[in-house]
Amino acid sequence: MATAQVNGVRLHYVLEGEGPLVVLLHGWPQTWYCWREVIGPLATGHTVLAPDLRGYGLSDKPPSGYDKRTMADDVRALAAHLGHRRIALLAGHDRGARVAHRLALDHPEEVERLAVLDVVPTREMFTRPDAGVARGYWHWLFHLQPDLPELLVGGNIEAYLRWFFERWTANRPAVEAAVPTYVRAFSAPGALRAGFDDYRATFPDDMEADEASAAAGQRLHMPVLALWGETGLPSRLPVLDIWRRYADDVRGQPIAACGHFLPEEQPQEVVRQLLAFLEG
Repeated sequence: MATAQVNGVRLHYVLEGEGPLVVLLHGWPQTWYCWREVIGPLATGHTVLAPDLRGYGLSDKPPSGYDKRTMADDVRALAAHLGHRRIALLAGHDRGARVAHRLALDHPEEVERLAVLDVVPTREMFTRPDAGVARGYWHWLFHLQPDLPELLVGGNIEAYLRWFFERWTANRPAVEAAVPTYVRAFSAPGALRAGFDDYRATFPDDMEADEASAAAGQRLHMPVLALWGETGLPSRLPVLDIWRRYADDVRGQPIAACGHFLPEEQPQEVVRQLLAFLEG
C-alpha cells in the first residue's frame, strides 16, 4: 500500500505484480478492498493497480472534483506516476465503471481493453425512467440531494450501508466479513459527503459530458467486457444491447449466484472472465 500526490489530490493505492498494467476501480460504498481476492491472481504476469478513488478510503476527500472526467484524470495521472502510459485492462465496478467509461472515451489510445461490472452507461439510466428502474435505483436520486443524505445517514452509517450489502447480494457471507472495513472507511471525516458528491456530479457535469460525447459520435472502439450479477439490478435490463449502442466490440454475460458485488461474491469467476478477456 502507498500514496501518491497526482492531479492535485493524494491517492491511496495497492500495487502488485509485474507486466502490462491492469487497473481495478471500485464502486460505492466500497474501497480498493473489494478487489482483495482478485488482485493476486491477476498479478501473475501483470502489474495490478487498485486505487481508492478520490473521496474514498484513504485517499483525499476534497470539496470538488467528483465529475467522472476529473476522477478519470486522477487514475490516469496515478498510472503515469507509476510509469505506465497504457492500460492493458481497465476494469471498473459500479461507480468505478463510470470513471473507467469516461477515461476510455477521453483517452482511447491509452486503454487497450475495458471491463464494466454491473452497470450500464450513466446516460442510459436517465433515459429509462420506468417504474422498475426507479425502484432499483432510488438511492441514486436520494444521493443527488444536497445535504439531506448526510443529515439522515450520518448518525447511523453502519445501518445504511448494511441495507445495501444485505439486499444487493446473492452470496452475502462473501461480503459480510468486509462490511466493518467499509463502515470504518465511510465513518472517516468527509467520507460520507464525498461518496454522495460522487453521485451529485451526475448533474450537470457527468450528463453534460456524456451527452457531448454522444452528440460527437464518440464510441468505444476497444474490446468491452460487460459482466453483471444474475440477481443484480442490471439483470432487469438488456445489458449487452445497451452497451452495443456505445461500443463496437462488446461481449459479456451474467455471473451465476451473484448479486451486485461481483468481485467479492464470485471473485474466482471474475478472475476467470478477466483473464480470458486479457488473453483475447
